[in-house]
Amino acid sequence: MTAAVLAVLADSARAVAHRRADEVCACGDGDAVLADRSDASVVRHGDVVAKAHAPDTDPAELAVRLDTAARMPGVLLAPSAPGATRLHGRLVTFWPHGTPVDRDDPDAAPWEAAGALLARLHAAPVPGPVPPMRGPAKAARAVARLRAAGPHPAASPVLRAWAGLPSWARDEAPAPGPRALCHGDLHLGQLVRGPDGRWLLIDVDDLGVGDPAWDLARPAAWFACGLLSPQEWTRFLDAYRDAGGPAVPADGADPWPTLDVPARALTVQTAALVIVKAVAADRPLDEVEQALVDACARMSGVEVGPPELAPDTTK
Repeated sequence: MTAAVLAVLADSARAVAHRRADEVCACGDGDAVLADRSDASVVRHGDVVAKAHAPDTDPAELAVRLDTAARMPGVLLAPSAPGATRLHGRLVTFWPHGTPVDRDDPDAAPWEAAGALLARLHAAPVPGPVPPMRGPAKAARAVARLRAAGPHPAASPVLRAWAGLPSWARDEAPAPGPRALCHGDLHLGQLVRGPDGRWLLIDVDDLGVGDPAWDLARPAAWFACGLLSPQEWTRFLDAYRDAGGPAVPADGADPWPTLDVPARALTVQTAALVIVKAVAADRPLDEVEQALVDACARMSGVEVGPPELAPDTTK
């Protein structure tokens, strides 16, 4: 967005934060741009956050997602104002500000809260007609962006890994298995502490009905790639199971028959996006980004290094 549009977005947040015309603003931190991407721009004023959604957002689907969030207190952060408004052609929603996960303190990452919240979301009755969860579609779009980015030496193993996935994981057919209400884009940036101090899930843009295993796929992929420790993975998975999450067996049985394909798809999605960003910035891949590409190479049977340096993503 342009600076002028961000300023209007800030004005909108200010208007919601101070609804009375005669109210004097005493918010000490003023306005803050929390995100400014092609798919979302987010501005905070005081205790209110204004979010401009992606240009292609369907207004009817967003309305259902907002209503779903409002109906699930204690799991999803509810919007500050009902519905959405239009601003410069973008749908804009308003939310309470929450305290995000501290990126500088990884040991305090709320993996238990993430697992328990997902379990409650997945176990909830689907509240009427809800759009499809957009996780698989986002993976397919990431691969399309990779193909459009131009040649890159790391692209081949990623595309081979993608081609090796079943059609439902490539968003070409309905996914097998159970259906549940899903978040669609889980990572630790999607958790905030609400006004009462409890952790809540945020960001309803991908919320919908789908395969609940997809919501566990990103942490599963990180674990398989060696980017998430076994201890953190166990904390997350145990909390999900203890809270009655339906995506994996509750009796402690091996979760990987359920998680393997979604985790592979999320590995490809993440690898595709880091290559696209590296191409745009004209820079080499960093160590973490290369680890994702290497995982894709192993998925497609290409040797990339000594076994002890290459976590097996098939387990």
